[in-house]
Amino acid sequence: MEIGLERGFRTALGDIIIMQLQLASVFFTFSLGTRVHYFGRTILHGGAKYRATGRGFVVRHEKFAENYRLYSRSHFVKGLELMVLLICYRLYGSAADDGISYALLSFSMWFLVLSWLFAPFLLNPSGFEWQKIVEDWEDWSKWISCRGGIGVPSVKSWESWWEEEQEHLRHTGFVGRLFEIILSIRFFIYQYGIVYHLNMTTSSRQGIRLSIVVYGLSWLVIGAVLIILKIVSMGRMKFSADFQLMFRLLKLLLFIGCIVTIAMLFYFLNLTVGDIFQSILAFMPTGWALLQISQACRTLVKGIGMWGSVKALARGIPDQAAIQPSFQPRPPNPTYSGWQ
Repeated sequence: MEIGLERGFRTALGDIIIMQLQLASVFFTFSLGTRVHYFGRTILHGGAKYRATGRGFVVRHEKFAENYRLYSRSHFVKGLELMVLLICYRLYGSAADDGISYALLSFSMWFLVLSWLFAPFLLNPSGFEWQKIVEDWEDWSKWISCRGGIGVPSVKSWESWWEEEQEHLRHTGFVGRLFEIILSIRFFIYQYGIVYHLNMTTSSRQGIRLSIVVYGLSWLVIGAVLIILKIVSMGRMKFSADFQLMFRLLKLLLFIGCIVTIAMLFYFLNLTVGDIFQSILAFMPTGWALLQISQACRTLVKGIGMWGSVKALARGIPDQAAIQPSFQPRPPNPTYSGWQ
């Protein structure tokens, strides 16, 4: 409006179009997420400090590990949570029966989700250049696999960064920890709602509802996952580098046990392939809730000897996001001409 009054509405309209083509709305939405996250953390736990709103990746190329360190908790995690909610609303909601109504109702939320998840990549100079992708991947792999410790900065090790991200919980009081736990309970509501809609909640052979049984079974699965993480963590420390064959055999036995369990669920409880994908959609928020609660109750978790499993869970969900070394991008081969 100010530009329209000073320079004319035609000029103002042109500036608006140019700003949209330059993804100004995406950047503004992303920077707003930074303010919201740290305002909320300061209100709950105190300890205000300066945080950049995200101009770095706009003016120069930032590595993926750097963007992850800065925006993982403030944008990526919240964006994934909203995306899960929007998917559940589309799958199970009744307010929008057709795709057009759903698009009109959820357009602004999807814009928020996409801005929080992809703005650092869309606005990052040379972000899609292949050589930069390879360099970013190598830097990310070194950072995620480097062990932390005294004197190791967060820019060199994922463990050091993860410890720094919990700094506010070490200095907060009982009320701050309690609110952190209460806010994490919302993820269990996601789990119950998704599990209630699974196909296996209705036994086709018996014709009865098994929602409570299946919900309890889902918690058994979560407990089994935590036990598996504990076994793998203990096996890694016990066998180390001298007994890699034994460690791989241990992981093979655990994998076979998981396959047999899934096969039994297919046969006895009418599990379907769709139920598996919906279960993944339910277990991801639950795993994150357990992680948040464990961090808030760090002293208790360390006392029962489960802190190693919590760290393994944090590395896998959602921090490592199932990234496997076998899918690493390779640098282009300059000797390959393409005509063979």
